[in-house]
Amino acid sequence: MTTDGMLTLIEVEALARAAHEGQTDKAGRPYAEHLQAVAEGVRVRGGSAEQQAAAWLHDAIEDEALSLTWLDSAALPPAVKAMVLAVTKRPGEPPRAYAARILQTPGALLVKEADLAHNADPARLAVLDETTRERLTAKYAHMRELLSL
Repeated sequence: MTTDGMLTLIEVEALARAAHEGQTDKAGRPYAEHLQAVAEGVRVRGGSAEQQAAAWLHDAIEDEALSLTWLDSAALPPAVKAMVLAVTKRPGEPPRAYAARILQTPGALLVKEADLAHNADPARLAVLDETTRERLTAKYAHMRELLSL
C-alpha cells in the first residue's frame, strides 16, 4: 500500500491476476494476458496510474472474479472505482447505454479503447472459429462507433 493507504499499481496487478487465476479468454489463453495487454495499452496511450489500475480490474466484476462489495470497500481511489463500474457491462444493458456511461465517466474511455484494441487484435481473433470471429468483430466495431473511436 501507499502512504495514503491505497493499493499500489503493483498490488492491483497481483490482485487482478489472483482473482482471474484459472480463467481463460475465448482463445483459451490465460485471462491475465488480456488484463496485462489492456493495462499496457492504457499506459502506452498516456493513461494515468489510476487508469492502468482500472484496466487491470476492468473485467473483475463482470466476470465475477471480484464482487461489487469488494470494490466498494477496496483501498482504491474513487476515480478507479468509477472507471471499473463504468466499463462493467450489466445484464441486459443496451450497448448505447453502456457506451453513454463510459463517455460520462472521466478516464473510462481510454480503458475501454485499450480493451477494444486488444479484443479486436487480428492475431487474437484469428484463432477463433469464423462465426465467432465475425460476431465479435461486428460487436467491437459497433462499440467503437458508439464511443466515436
